[in-house]
Amino acid sequence: MTAITTSHPVVTRDRWIAERKSLLAREKEMSRLRDELARSRQQLPWVLVDKPYVFDSRQGPRTLAELFDGRRQLIVQHFMLAPGWEEGCSGCSFMADHVDGALPHLAARDLSFVAVSRAPLQEIERFRQRMGWQFPWVSSNGSDFNFDFQVSFTDEERRRGEVYYNYGMTAFPHEEAPGVSAFIRDDKGQVFHTYSTYGRGVEVMMGAYELIDIAPKGRDEAGLAHGMDWIRHHDRYDTAKKSSSACGCDHP
Repeated sequence: MTAITTSHPVVTRDRWIAERKSLLAREKEMSRLRDELARSRQQLPWVLVDKPYVFDSRQGPRTLAELFDGRRQLIVQHFMLAPGWEEGCSGCSFMADHVDGALPHLAARDLSFVAVSRAPLQEIERFRQRMGWQFPWVSSNGSDFNFDFQVSFTDEERRRGEVYYNYGMTAFPHEEAPGVSAFIRDDKGQVFHTYSTYGRGVEVMMGAYELIDIAPKGRDEAGLAHGMDWIRHHDRYDTAKKSSSACGCDHP
């Protein structure tokens, strides 16, 4: 971690206000750009999802349309938990830690949320109960869903040395990758894919980073082999044990 030293500039309050106002102008520019990007996302064309995906849930088999829970919009977290893994990705878990409190607010905007993993439901449930999460989490095991949305890779794909991820061919060391996808359902019940983001794009779910970024030391990740190496499952911060499962949430 970065050392705290007295070499950092220390100025008068008037000088601080002047520099803060200069930074505020840049922050406002960023806010306007963020709003513009959000409008551009909403203007993207849609793709009809016509493959009959079926997921295993605590309520039994459910189609993609049924995961909307009667709402018109759906956010899917592609959660890295492959069959046989002892636990889920620590970075994906960091993302998921932000969800439960947001669910009522999402529902108020006609939006449902579900996490999807390739692990069998019983393995998902074991880890979900350990972490204490309440949000819906289903298994895509036995379907093409993860592969079609480029968040799971076959052995053959990995043997080639590159996989298709984040809209391009790239070297990726793991069988699973993180992502977030958005869908909408029309009056006829048809489902359309509207947006997906991968790599660092999944930081959209990492609200804690927004708070860390305004703290004096910021993310303080410069000396780490990988930016998110400091992250642990929330029940592991008081131990030295780090997740044994791979995480690609800091992949560019």
